[in-house]
Amino acid sequence: MTEKMNLVKNAMLAVQRYPWEQGVCAQAVWEMGDTLTAVAMAHDAVLRQTEEGRLAVITNNIAVTDPAANGEVVWRAYELTGKETYKTAAEKMLSYLMKLAPRTDKNVICHNEISFYEGFSEKQIWVDAIYMAPPFLALMGELDEALFQIEGCIDYLKDDNTGLLNHIYDAGTNRFVRQKLWATGNGWALLGMARTIEIAQKENRNDIAEKLIAHSKSLLDSMLEYQLEDGRFYDILDDNTSFIEGTAAMMLAAYIYRGIFGGWLSRNYIGYADKVRCTMDKYIDEFGIIHEVCGCPHFLEAGTSAESMASYLMMNAHYDRLQKQQ
Repeated sequence: MTEKMNLVKNAMLAVQRYPWEQGVCAQAVWEMGDTLTAVAMAHDAVLRQTEEGRLAVITNNIAVTDPAANGEVVWRAYELTGKETYKTAAEKMLSYLMKLAPRTDKNVICHNEISFYEGFSEKQIWVDAIYMAPPFLALMGELDEALFQIEGCIDYLKDDNTGLLNHIYDAGTNRFVRQKLWATGNGWALLGMARTIEIAQKENRNDIAEKLIAHSKSLLDSMLEYQLEDGRFYDILDDNTSFIEGTAAMMLAAYIYRGIFGGWLSRNYIGYADKVRCTMDKYIDEFGIIHEVCGCPHFLEAGTSAESMASYLMMNAHYDRLQKQQ
């Protein structure tokens, strides 16, 4: 681990976290090979599990798919320690998704229990959800359901003109809540599909892996049409009046390194990832906080975020893994 990775990791672990943030940060340290920290984070996710199964809930229970972002590290904690507490918690999270989570009339899991937007229903599909729930579903043996959820989200959110994914669709009123090609949202989708592809391949479900490879490569190519010279993107991919940010770029780079390592993406893509890795080092301050990214808590302006730091660590972890493979 490089000095900058260690600096960013320390800063990331200091961030106050909602369920999705706990999940992506824990996943980042797991992918770095830091199993001790991953288990410690899984422990706290279990401490904050709701009665019906949602992990890492620290406020009221509005998030449906976000808590599942913690699912993999909780299951990995069980595999490492053999403690039934982690196994039970992971199974409760799975049961919630499969049996209790609210769904649209097309059976796609809703992202939250409420709407943050006046005049819309709670039956909303967010692009973020492609990262949050499907990889965990796949890990727990529900690969067909994982594919169904990913393709369901794509069906609701895809922009046919660009091949990119819009941010939020309200399936209750059949209209978009936020018909914006949010860069970070498309990055979440790439990372979620990459993780699910790896699990499908390990389980010899090449039928599912091949479909997700096709979906994700199409999305990658569509995003690359909007990549800026330094590797970053406008926050709204097709809007050059929106601010320039780096989280989506690091998510894209992590996807590329992961895909090349896994043999399902051509090495011709590596240059797109390498320039992101070189660029983003410039935006890390002396405390390890990454700047000029889509900013927490509202994600409507440039700032800082947990997912930017997690994406930086994932990007470099998979770059290092690829280097060792050569």
